[in-house]
Amino acid sequence: MAYTLSNMLPLGTIAPDFRLWDTVSDQQLNLQDIKGDQATVIVFSCNHCPYVHHVNEGMVQVANDYEPQGVNFIVISSNDVEAYPQDAPVHMKTFAAESGYNFPYLYDPTQEVAKAYDAACTPDFYVFDKDLKLTYRGQMDNSRPSRRSRPSEHTEVSGKDLRAAIDATVQGEPVTGLQRPGGGCGIKWK
Repeated sequence: MAYTLSNMLPLGTIAPDFRLWDTVSDQQLNLQDIKGDQATVIVFSCNHCPYVHHVNEGMVQVANDYEPQGVNFIVISSNDVEAYPQDAPVHMKTFAAESGYNFPYLYDPTQEVAKAYDAACTPDFYVFDKDLKLTYRGQMDNSRPSRRSRPSEHTEVSGKDLRAAIDATVQGEPVTGLQRPGGGCGIKWK
């Protein structure tokens, strides 16, 4: 798997609207109905990526920590399920349940939503304010799964960058500091 960096959608971009199937609730959901009152975090993800597996538990913790503050997480899988059947909706539902997702895990079968967000990798994080203006895009933190050849490179998942971005967004302040691209497996395009 080649390591792919996020494309860094321009800050201030309004979140493109969508209506997708939620594998958690088994219903169609649209962005306007599931956005957060204070902020919305959209994550492009999938079931099989080792980079997703590395941050998944930490991502769920961040989502749980911020949900009481009016911050909603929305996770979207846009991978080609014909080439990667382990990312099919039936497996998404299982993955969400096993991971403790209390937020939508949406399936983007046409990949149009991923293209609208200029998503490139899994995981790919975006933070939008209460008006759905992009305030942050990039990494959750600087942790990456260790490679077999370099296990000493392992850094624990903290969610530091994502938490700082959410905090600033909820407070109506600009996200300060360098926004580093996220990285992981490239989205599996059709």
